[in-house]
Amino acid sequence: MQLDSLPDTIRRSLVPIHREGWPFIAGFAVIAFVLSYFSTTLFWLALGLTIWCALFFRDPQRVTPVSDDFVISPADGRVSAIGQAVPPSELGLPETPMMRVSIFMNVFNCHINRSPVTGRITRVVHKSGSFLNAELDKASSENERNGLVIETARGTIAVVQIAGLVARRILCWSREEESLGAGERFGLIRFGSRLDVYLPEGAEVCVALGQTTVGGETIIARHDGAAFAPVTRVA
Repeated sequence: MQLDSLPDTIRRSLVPIHREGWPFIAGFAVIAFVLSYFSTTLFWLALGLTIWCALFFRDPQRVTPVSDDFVISPADGRVSAIGQAVPPSELGLPETPMMRVSIFMNVFNCHINRSPVTGRITRVVHKSGSFLNAELDKASSENERNGLVIETARGTIAVVQIAGLVARRILCWSREEESLGAGERFGLIRFGSRLDVYLPEGAEVCVALGQTTVGGETIIARHDGAAFAPVTRVA
């Protein structure tokens, strides 16, 4: 068995940083350098913020389960709500309740957003709004947001990026009529936010309220009848 060289081991241990983060990281690093001439305490504080910023913009590889029957978590975070809800009107979907799974991302989560399914984007729409706490239910209808409607082999699904108290910039790199693969990166929200996934009829939720999700890996719903409502405990 061939052993990995030290450079190979180090390279695999380092998590890539998304290009959107480098200006922020550089800015914090410059501030830390300048403060080092005036205050050791302020230098360490700024250095800590530089490290945090690098972690915030990390963009790790993910191993995505590939199946038309799976709906994958679009983000790292915590399942903050599960239930029926009418999707935002700007998405152009019928004004009837759909099963919605909400995932809240705090400022320590990886904030890269990934497609929950394989399909074709039929609509991308940005809506200006407030910057309420993203964990509030009314944030779905009142906060600034960006929505994607995706046609799949199992029906229409919508994923909505929602800004929060700290998040003030929603980035979406995908455009209408483009195709996305499950787990493929499509956007980023800076500094704390939430994603809502509106599921098509027949999809069964297989995560629990409060469960931690891994973007691009955790299966949050299924179409194959193998989903179940998990019995959970907090320990």
